[in-house]
Amino acid sequence: NTKPLTRYFPELVAAIKEQLPERCVLDGEVFVALPAEGGGQRLEFEVLQERIHPAASRVDLLSTQTPAGFVAFDLLALGDESYVDRPFAERRAALESALSGLTGPCHLTRTTTDPAEAQRWFEQFEGAGLDGVMAKPLTATYSPNGRTMLKIKHERTADVVVAGYREHKTSTPEHPLLGSLLLGLYADGELQHIGVSASFTAARRAELIEELQPLVCDIADHPWGRWQEFLTANPDRVPGTQSRWSAGKDLSFTPLRPERVVEVKYDHMEGRRFRHTAHFKRWRPDRDPKSCGYDQLEQPAGYDLAEILGS
Repeated sequence: NTKPLTRYFPELVAAIKEQLPERCVLDGEVFVALPAEGGGQRLEFEVLQERIHPAASRVDLLSTQTPAGFVAFDLLALGDESYVDRPFAERRAALESALSGLTGPCHLTRTTTDPAEAQRWFEQFEGAGLDGVMAKPLTATYSPNGRTMLKIKHERTADVVVAGYREHKTSTPEHPLLGSLLLGLYADGELQHIGVSASFTAARRAELIEELQPLVCDIADHPWGRWQEFLTANPDRVPGTQSRWSAGKDLSFTPLRPERVVEVKYDHMEGRRFRHTAHFKRWRPDRDPKSCGYDQLEQPAGYDLAEILGS
């Protein structure tokens, strides 16, 4: 959206004013990196989300506790010149020239035309929290609303437990429609929330909500029934609750007996949850729900974000 975010990142605004050309328009991304368990640093998307806070005092505190960085991808304008109609190869050369003196927390993204090197980046950089690589045609102009670039993501599958569902925003008592499936995996004997699966057709939404009715149970009998207790002690074990990102949304869900297993496709983990919505592949009636744990998930080898940013 067009809402300015500068008030949430005062430390970054100061650095950008100091390091970037006075008059330029860039395409880039704000990030937060924190020390990783195995050493080095990695991206922390959830911590970045926490930086968007309404209280000025909290904004000031977070600017020192979890300072943000900026990485530039593309150049749209420099001085009085527009670059949007120029090919990417020319925009990239101008971007490198304009930002040749960058130091942290401002960075210039790495590029390559070597497929083998791009493959290595794809395999290694996930360990620093990146969820893929971008491919851009060297001859393509900058198209804000077009699809001139391709994001290449990892593709994995997991067998997860269906623990509940939320109704679709268009659902009515006369024509109930499923919006999303709430998914879980077992850890230490407890069912933890790992994400959701959605993006069904209207017909499939109607079929699923009817198919799951025999599994509907009372929340008191559900693994996530001790809601407040779990929120206090284990916030990652229950589905998302109200936050500044979900204000006004109905986050209530219909609990289901955790007896069904579904195979889903996902791309990347953020902590102990899917970073993005998982895609439904098929039911797995052959799987025991209790056997569905985190051990099946692929763990990428750690990689220091500083190696990627050159800092």
